[in-house]
Amino acid sequence: MFKRFAPFAILPLAMTAGGATANELNPDVSVTLDGYYKQNETGLSHREQGFGLGHTELSLSSPIDDLFSGRLTAVFEEHDGESEVLIEEAYLQTNGLPYALNVRAGRFLSQVGYLNGRHMHEDDFVERPAAYRAMLGSHYYDTGARLNVLLPTPFFWQLGAEAFAGDQLTEGEEDIGVYTLNTRLGGDISLSQSWQLGLSWLRNRHAKSADTDDVSHDHGHEEGHDHGHSHGAGYTGENLYIADLVWKWSPNGNNREQQLTFSGEYLYADELNQFAASDDTNEGWYVSGVYQFAPQWSAGVRYGEVDLQEAHGDHFHNQTLEETDVMLSWSRSHFSTVRLQYTHQEATGFSNADNTVMVQYVMSLGAHGAHGY
Repeated sequence: MFKRFAPFAILPLAMTAGGATANELNPDVSVTLDGYYKQNETGLSHREQGFGLGHTELSLSSPIDDLFSGRLTAVFEEHDGESEVLIEEAYLQTNGLPYALNVRAGRFLSQVGYLNGRHMHEDDFVERPAAYRAMLGSHYYDTGARLNVLLPTPFFWQLGAEAFAGDQLTEGEEDIGVYTLNTRLGGDISLSQSWQLGLSWLRNRHAKSADTDDVSHDHGHEEGHDHGHSHGAGYTGENLYIADLVWKWSPNGNNREQQLTFSGEYLYADELNQFAASDDTNEGWYVSGVYQFAPQWSAGVRYGEVDLQEAHGDHFHNQTLEETDVMLSWSRSHFSTVRLQYTHQEATGFSNADNTVMVQYVMSLGAHGAHGY
């Protein structure tokens, strides 16, 4: 059951003696359509009230030769009635290096935490948890390089290091503004159960040099306007620590029929800026449970909290948000999902925290690989 999440997502197929591939001139093309209706504005949300276009993706991927493969992902979103296009992924990665090494370079999703390295259409809820939306801009992607190694142990153990420009998180002057270290361990408890534990550290060299007046202004927009849409993190620190734990159960390992998943993450950021005291920190966490009780039906509950410091010049204002999500989804196949979700928020320091009902569809056209663990 656990073997499904190998760290190398794109492997060369049908290699010829000269190193070319059968897919060389025919890359896999996929489109993921994400549309929604949202009843009310909510705090820290990246989705606006009413009908909207969510995280719609156009992706091309293919082996390049026997040593390299590549991927390009463009994201289409709607904001204030205008459509925008973002390049979320444009990278190449190595295949078949000795000692289970894997190198990736270009623009890609950082693998810190459990959710961040996954595409957003893989999620079980309409939006990422509030802690992710606040401290990672929902999903942190950037331009840089990554090195992964899979250790030769009887259980799954991966070590990774990344270096990024950092401008997608916080603007600054350093050429390498962000670097990360992370590890993942996991395995099978029995034929029916598996687990994964992750620890991550993100060092943001731009954090303390950020203009606090700009930060204060951006946080005001975080409540559903410009800054939230930019996917930059509204609440940063020099150090971001993340711990995540996932447990899955499927009867006899058959997750196509039934599956129960419990997951949770804790995020903690310190050294907020040059005016921060030692006890000024941003932190948040969530726990979720999702039960696929039939091949096409799933239900889930997620609860999370964030305790944040909003920068105002040389001081901070406290902000807190508690969020409960309840969802029911129907998947006609691996390529289509319709989701109904109710979100309840209680907050201090957010003007538009509210309760809302959301309806979402996620539809995939073309090639669609298996999701990660």
